[in-house]
Amino acid sequence: MPELAALAEVVRSGFTESVHYGAAVGLAPGGRVEVAFGPAERPVLPRSSAKPFQALACLTSGAPLTGASLAIAAGSHTGEDFHVRLVAAMLGEHGLGLDALACPEDWPEDETTRHRLIREGAGRSRERMNCSGKHAAMLAACAVSGWETGAYLDPAHPLQRRVRSAVEELSGEKAAHVAVDGCGAPLFGQSLTGLARAIQALVEAAPGSAPRQVADAMRDHPEYVGGTGHQNTELMRALPGALVKGGAEGVLVAALASGHTAAVKVIDGSPRATTAIALALLRRMGCEVSGAAAFETVAVLGGGVPVGEVRPVF
Repeated sequence: MPELAALAEVVRSGFTESVHYGAAVGLAPGGRVEVAFGPAERPVLPRSSAKPFQALACLTSGAPLTGASLAIAAGSHTGEDFHVRLVAAMLGEHGLGLDALACPEDWPEDETTRHRLIREGAGRSRERMNCSGKHAAMLAACAVSGWETGAYLDPAHPLQRRVRSAVEELSGEKAAHVAVDGCGAPLFGQSLTGLARAIQALVEAAPGSAPRQVADAMRDHPEYVGGTGHQNTELMRALPGALVKGGAEGVLVAALASGHTAAVKVIDGSPRATTAIALALLRRMGCEVSGAAAFETVAVLGGGVPVGEVRPVF
C-alpha cells in the first residue's frame, strides 16, 4: 500500500528495526486540515475512539449521565473496583443488574486488579470488560426511553440509529461501513479526517450543550476514561483541557482546548506509537504540548534498560 505514510520508526542501538505506517491528520480550530500524512480521507473503523459519540447518543436519549458516569460511558476503563462500582450503580438506578450487560466477559486491563482477582479465584466478568461503562449507559438510555433492553446492540435499535446519526452529524460524513466492535456494539466507519472533526466538534461545542458535556466530563474525570496509569488518562492530566481517546487497532484522537485536533491510524494495528505521533502532529501545528514530553517517544529496552526509542518520523 504505497500511499501509506511512514509515521514512526523503532530504533534499537542506532539501527532502524521497524517502521509503523498509516495515516495521520491535524486540524486547525474550526476544522481546516492543517497537516496530513497518508490517506486521511480513507475510511477507518474508529473502534473505541467512537465511544464519546455513543455516550452522546445515550445522553441525548435521556440517560441521566453526568460527571463520572458520563466519562465512563465515553471511556475504556481498566476494570478497577471503582469502575465496577459505578457501572453497577448506573444499572441499579434503572432496576437492572450486571447480568443485563451484553458485552463479553473479560479480565480487567489493570494488572494489579487482575492478579488480585486471580488470587481470589475469580474469573472473567462482563463488568470488568473495558466497555461495560458504555454498555451500562446504553441500557440506561433504553430504560429511560422505554426501548427494549434485550436487543440494544442491534444496529436497527432506536439507540443505535441515534448513535449513527450522531457520528454522521459530528463528522459531516455518511457512515462508510457498518461493523461489529469487539464488545458487540455496532461500529460506524468514518474517514480519519471525519473522525478528527467529530472529536473536535465536542471540544468546540457551546458550553452546556450535550456534546460539550461529554467533552467536559471526560476531561474532568480522566480516571474513568481509562484508569490508573492508563496512557489516555495520564496524557489528559499532562495536558489540562485535552480530550484524548484511543481505540483498538492503532487508532487515537486528541483534541486540545484550543480546538487543535490530531487523529492517527497505524495500519499494523499497534498502539505503541499512536500517542507520540499525535503529539508530533500537534507540535507541527505550533501547539504547546511540552507538559507531555514524557509521551513523545517510547523507550526500546535491551536487557531491561533503554537502548533506543520509538519516535515519529515526520
